[in-house]
Formats: sequence, C-alpha cells, structure tokens
Amino acid sequence: MSKLAELGESIKAALSGAVTGYAIALDQLTVTVEASKIVDVVKFLRDDPTCRFVNITDVTAVDYPGREKRFDVVYHLLSPTLNTRIRLRAEAGETTHVPSIIEVFPGADWFERECYDLYGVIFTGHPDMRRLLTDYGFEGHPLRKDFPLTGFVEVRYDDQEKRVLYEPVRLNQEFRKFDFLSPWEGADYPVLPGDEKRSGE
Repeated sequence: MSKLAELGESIKAALSGAVTGYAIALDQLTVTVEASKIVDVVKFLRDDPTCRFVNITDVTAVDYPGREKRFDVVYHLLSPTLNTRIRLRAEAGETTHVPSIIEVFPGADWFERECYDLYGVIFTGHPDMRRLLTDYGFEGHPLRKDFPLTGFVEVRYDDQEKRVLYEPVRLNQEFRKFDFLSPWEGADYPVLPGDEKRSGE
C-alpha cells in the first residue's frame, strides 16, 4: 500500500462520521467529506501529529448544474512535515450552508468570500460574507455554468454625464449559428492538386 493510501485509510478511520471516502489520482490524495463536518476535518488534519496540514492553499468550488447538490466545495492543504498535499471535496447544494473554516485557518477568509461571490456557496460563521471581486449590486454568480456569457449588465463611463452608467447588455450583432462540416465526416470535394500522390491511388 502506498503512503498516500495509508494516509487516506488513517484519515478515514479517525474521522469515520465525517469522511466518506478517498481516491488517489496523479499522485494526489482526494478525501470526500461531509460538508457539515468540514471544520472537524480540517482541525484534525492541522493538529494531528501524523498529518500536520498546517497550510491552506485554496478554497474553491466546481459547478455541476445537473446534480441535486450542484457544487463540489474544494479545499487544498499542504503539510510541510509530510511534504505532501491533500484535497478535500464536499458536496453542497444552492441552499446548503457550509461552515466557515476561518476559526481553524484565518487565511481562508478571502478564499471563502471569492467562492461565495463567483459560485454562490454560502459559508456560515464567516464574519464578513460580502462579494469580493464583482461590483456593488452585481446580480448572479459569474462562474456558475448557467450564467450567460454576456452577463446581465454592461458598465461604461459616459463623458457627457461624467459618471459610470450601468445598462442592460445590448448585443450589436446577433449570435449566429455556423454549421460547418465535421472534420471527421469530411467534405465531398473533387480531387485537389496533390491528392493523386496519396498512397494506393
């Protein structure tokens, strides 16, 4: 059994109510966690002497709009003691309240705000759950897969009014559907110059 598999087994055994499984791919350990137990999991990973994952690298999300729980909230941690990284994955729906891990890792503050801003994942217990990257009054969450590519409003500075204007998106050119032939089906062209040199003809 590899060291990552041993680590995965030991974490799963120690946190049987919170960890539902683990997987190893491309020499990286991914542990699946219950979202409601995430604080207990990261506290164990930080404090347990066999783990010592003392550095939080990122908190983000992945959107799967076809699922009932459409988000995977993903945490990346680093253990300098073990010289290895771990990924935690917790499923969350649009109304799921994921506990904030700021009390364990204060550095998760802006990561969680960014995740809320771009995906709409709600972190409970966060002291300042405001948008981080989008503008005041922004509607929607731009990294969701059902968010329109054009957005809902456009922002421009008006020289005559000497202020920034927010207006509904206006497309100057209609979207067009280009129906090109599939390169695997091929086109029914006559023989082009040079084609006669192909082998077998």
